[in-house]
Amino acid sequence: MPRRHRSTSVSVVLTVALLAAIVLLHPSSQMQGVRRLVGLGAERVLTAPPIESLGGAYAFSATQPGSTAPVGWDPCTEVEYAVNPAGMPQGMRPLVERAVDRISAATGLAFEDAGDTDRRPFTGPLVRLGGGRPVVIGWGDDAEFPGLAGPVAGLGGAAAEDGAQGRRYYVTGGIVLDVEAFTDAAVAQQPRMVEAIVVHELAHVVGLDHVAEPMELMYADNTGQVELGPGDREGLARLGSVPCG
Repeated sequence: MPRRHRSTSVSVVLTVALLAAIVLLHPSSQMQGVRRLVGLGAERVLTAPPIESLGGAYAFSATQPGSTAPVGWDPCTEVEYAVNPAGMPQGMRPLVERAVDRISAATGLAFEDAGDTDRRPFTGPLVRLGGGRPVVIGWGDDAEFPGLAGPVAGLGGAAAEDGAQGRRYYVTGGIVLDVEAFTDAAVAQQPRMVEAIVVHELAHVVGLDHVAEPMELMYADNTGQVELGPGDREGLARLGSVPCG
């Protein structure tokens, strides 16, 4: 009996040690949440980018209550996104992936591709009850999304909730791209411009607003700009450098 008792104790210790190692080392966002709950602290998924003030213009979509600090995504979790392929033009998938990579590099936020979905994009500021959390990227028209009326090629936005530490964080969002602007021909003939529009809308999702400077990609009108401007880069770096939730 004593021998069996000692063997059982060793097995329990080994099991506990294995579970502790999983909690400490597993990279998933679920395990990051568990680590915070047990007081092991939060760690960024990716390194925060340097913040360089180069005299550009940027604006945040929302700030913390009573503060000028921006509302952003929790950098210690991954931003999950999914694509609704209904209406997606040929050759568009790689442009979406490159746009996501560009925003990830500019913010230091990690994005996780959840694959395809049949959910429709949601770009409002309020978290819908029962709604899915992934950022949905999809295509539509102004009959379904009135904001696409006129020369608008896309809409992007995110919704925030209060975190455990009293700080607000974005938790979901979406992008809808106009099927009249995003055609097979547009993707084939102007891939850089098409990709830039997706980058612009993704910048809205992570927390940037429009600015009045036409040299920035976040200028409201399309002036042919395809690269992030100095203000875009500074604003995105600041959004990606908010404290962990």
